[in-house]
Amino acid sequence: MDTDNINGKHYTNYIHHIHSIILILLMISSCLIEVNGQGKTWIIVMDPGHGGKDPGALGSFAKEKDINLAIALKAGEYIEQNLNNVKVLYTRKEDVFVGLIERADFANKNKADLFISIHANAISKKSIKGTETWIMGPAKDEQNLAVAMKENEVIQWEDNFNTKYEGFDPRSPESYIMFTVMQNTFKEQSTWLASDIQEQFRNRAGRNDLGVKQAGFLVLYMTTMPSVLIETGFLTNPEEEKFLTSKTGQDYIASAIYRACRSYINELDKKSLISQDTGLIDVQTADTSDEQIADTSSDRIRFAVQIASSTKRIEISPHNFKGIDDVKEIIANNRYKYVAGSFSDYQETINYWRKIRAIIPDAFVIALQGNKILPLEEAKKMIQKK
Repeated sequence: MDTDNINGKHYTNYIHHIHSIILILLMISSCLIEVNGQGKTWIIVMDPGHGGKDPGALGSFAKEKDINLAIALKAGEYIEQNLNNVKVLYTRKEDVFVGLIERADFANKNKADLFISIHANAISKKSIKGTETWIMGPAKDEQNLAVAMKENEVIQWEDNFNTKYEGFDPRSPESYIMFTVMQNTFKEQSTWLASDIQEQFRNRAGRNDLGVKQAGFLVLYMTTMPSVLIETGFLTNPEEEKFLTSKTGQDYIASAIYRACRSYINELDKKSLISQDTGLIDVQTADTSDEQIADTSSDRIRFAVQIASSTKRIEISPHNFKGIDDVKEIIANNRYKYVAGSFSDYQETINYWRKIRAIIPDAFVIALQGNKILPLEEAKKMIQKK
C-alpha cells in the first residue's frame, strides 16, 4: 500500500468507524445484562494469538501459534476449575485463523470482563529472554512500536485487509498516530491486571520480568473491556523455546495467568465488597485521605456509583462508559473521577450499584456533598441523624 496516500481524514474516518461499531455493541450488551443470585459471574476471553495459516513467531523448531493455544487452554482450564464465579471463552480452540477484528468483536459481543491475548516473542538477538505484558496505549519508544507493528502485521493474512481496516498500514509509523490521541477508559484496570501477571511470572514461574509496557495493538484498541497482550517468552532464545514447548513450562505460565486473574478478580470483588463466601453485601468506603472533604454545612448528601478514575479528562459520552448515560465528572486530588446516578436513599444506590457492577465490575458506592467526596460511613450516619 502507498503510505503517502494515508491522510488525517482517513484516520478520522477509521477511528469513527471503529467507535461506531463499539457503540452499537455496547448498546446491545447493555440490554442483555444478567446478574445471578450469588453476585457477578465474570467472563474472561482467552485469545490464543495467530493460528491456521498464520504461524506467528518461529523458533528453531517451534511455532508460536501452537504454544499460544496450549497455554490459553491450560490457563482457562485452571481458572474454571478453581474460580466458580468465572466463565472462560476462547477466540479459538483449535488451529484456525481468526482476524483481529473478529477476536475483538467476539469479546465485545460476549460482554467480556477481561480480554487476555496470549503470544510468544522473537528477536534477532538470541540471548534476550523474559516475559512482558502489554496494555493499549501510544508506544513510548521505537522498540515498543516495533513489537506492536509485528503483532499488527497479522491483518495482512486477512482477505481485503486494506478495506477491512480502512487504510491502516501496520508497517507504517504514521498509522500509529491515532493511538496518541486515544482515551483508554480501561487503562488503569488493564495496568492492574498486567502488573499482577508480571508479578506471577516473576515470583511463581521464575521468569525474567521485562515489565508492563504499552503500544498500539489493534486487537486491544478494538476491545471494550480491560485487556492485555502477554508475550510469554522468546522463541529465539533456545532456553525459553525449550521451556515454552514443554508441558512443565506451559503449566507454569498457565498457572501464573490463572493466579493473576484470581488476584485481580478477588481484589475488585473486595473493592466492590460482595463476599463470594457469604453473599453478604458491603460497599467500599472511598479513600478520602487525599480528597478535599466537603463543607458539611452546605448542600445535601447524595450517594453515587464511581465507575472510573483517570489522570486525563474523559469525554462524557455513553460509548466511553459502556453505554452508561448518566455520568458526572468530579475533580479530586488532581484526578478526574466519573460517577453515575444520584440518590438520597442509600438502599436505592445499592440497587443501582448492582446493575452497574454487571457492566463495570470495579464500580463502587461513594457519598457526595456538592462535588466533594465524603467518607461513606460518616455520610450514612449523617443521613440517619436527619
